[in-house]
Amino acid sequence: MNSLNFKSVTVIVLLGLLLGVMYTYKTYRVCDPCELTVRSAVTIITQEVHPVSPDHLKYKQPSIINGRKDVVTVTPWLSPVVWEGTFDPDLLNPIYKAQNLSIAASVFAVGKYIKFLRDFLETAELHFFVGFNVHIYVFTDQPKVVPQVKMAAGRQLSVRSVPSAKRWQEISARRMELIQELIEAELHGSNDYIFCLDVDSKFHGHWGVESLGGLVAVIHPGYYKDDRSVFPYERRPLSTAYIAPGEGDFYYCGGAFGGHVGEVQQLAKTCRQNFRDDAERGIEAAWQEESHLNRYMWINKPSKILSPEYLWQDFKSREPEIHIIRFSGVVKNYAEIRPNV
Repeated sequence: MNSLNFKSVTVIVLLGLLLGVMYTYKTYRVCDPCELTVRSAVTIITQEVHPVSPDHLKYKQPSIINGRKDVVTVTPWLSPVVWEGTFDPDLLNPIYKAQNLSIAASVFAVGKYIKFLRDFLETAELHFFVGFNVHIYVFTDQPKVVPQVKMAAGRQLSVRSVPSAKRWQEISARRMELIQELIEAELHGSNDYIFCLDVDSKFHGHWGVESLGGLVAVIHPGYYKDDRSVFPYERRPLSTAYIAPGEGDFYYCGGAFGGHVGEVQQLAKTCRQNFRDDAERGIEAAWQEESHLNRYMWINKPSKILSPEYLWQDFKSREPEIHIIRFSGVVKNYAEIRPNV
């Protein structure tokens, strides 16, 4: 009798183990390996790592009661807004230097916009992530006339050929596609961050590691004091870039944005698909990629926001709260440089 009970218990235990193995096998079989990879990547992208300061580093004592009182330095979702006077390069640079980071930058010099490329590249050498590993990717339909600019150690330039366009809107629309493809083909594993910048702009002051973050937006200098009711969002519900009246946070620049390569890849991929969806409906967003970028960043809140110091406009006089102009769009005649206006 005892022997029979023992055998019965043994059989039940073995059946339980077998069912457990089968359940585990089935569970992992139904999960798409690609899906698991994507989930893992998202976890890596959003993971925050606390800063590690070198031992005995000397820098100015920080304060939580003294600082900028004329501007807002944090958003309602608790992302920092970077202004001059809100960070200390003497502290930040050693922290990020130890990480041996690589920063990419994409810039489009198509058609007559090629005339702005030399100033962009030469001023970037003076101000953009000086002392760090930087790789600038130039997309142009005139690769043979890309200027030769001497670059410091650890910095390099690559040229990518793209077709010409009859409409400047086509150039604008293709940017997200090309940025996505660049990240997927070359940047994953070799670069940590990327910034996508307008070529018809010049650097005038320091732009460095204070700008790094998961998803980084730049406040548009033309609308940072305005009510959102006057922001030039896409207002037609038929467009995937649509933002309804009473919605939205800030108005962000299409001429400067960036972040971790994985975050920017997702942004570019989403905006690219939304461009396609709009095209199938026969609609083009009011400000092309800038409209889609604003829609994306309204839902996917930037983890860091750069003040208008990071993309000013040369034709504007400096406002009292703008203590430094770091990057600025040059004065130009659109009728002269655009294939259509």
